[in-house]
Amino acid sequence: MITIVIAEDQKMLLGAFGSLLNLEEDMIVVGQASNGEEAVALVREFQPDVCIMDIEMPGKSGLDAAEEIKGLGCKVIILTTFARSGYFQRALKAGVSGYLLKDSPSEELASSIRDVMAGKRIYAPELMDSVYGEENPLTDREREVLGLVADGKNTKEIAAELSIKTGTVRNYISQILDKLEVKNRIEAIVQSREKGWFK
Repeated sequence: MITIVIAEDQKMLLGAFGSLLNLEEDMIVVGQASNGEEAVALVREFQPDVCIMDIEMPGKSGLDAAEEIKGLGCKVIILTTFARSGYFQRALKAGVSGYLLKDSPSEELASSIRDVMAGKRIYAPELMDSVYGEENPLTDREREVLGLVADGKNTKEIAAELSIKTGTVRNYISQILDKLEVKNRIEAIVQSREKGWFK
């Protein structure tokens, strides 16, 4: 019997996924969580074979939870509406066994769980196309600067926080705008969020 924990913040979907999987003769849902923290706690408590995880949930996100679950001997399948290459890249780094989209046919979920239990990795085909063309072009330092801009910090505050000169911060920001081919900081933040490059 394949034991499963589901993490999904929309209660109706959480119930629907649970009912659907409990209908399968070889599966049983042992826990249901509405955020990442609950998911990690349930995985520790029940030690399930698989955790089905949404990404955008209150508190701890599905990707943060997946990174934590990585060492607990439970396979993680991300089930989300977001086909964002940045999310997918983070999910791969977290060692997830599957990344499926919620608009996939419902019978695909059960067969994907069986495939994952058999040692396969299952990824939505549309993500495989995007992952190769959508690497984040920013360096680690540029990402750090953009993250501080997104937190509402001005050039002077960023310089103080990173112990660099304000002129250096301005240089980083103009490099970020050039690389992302955007006109201003707000567009840079919006584009990075849309592509899932922000944690």
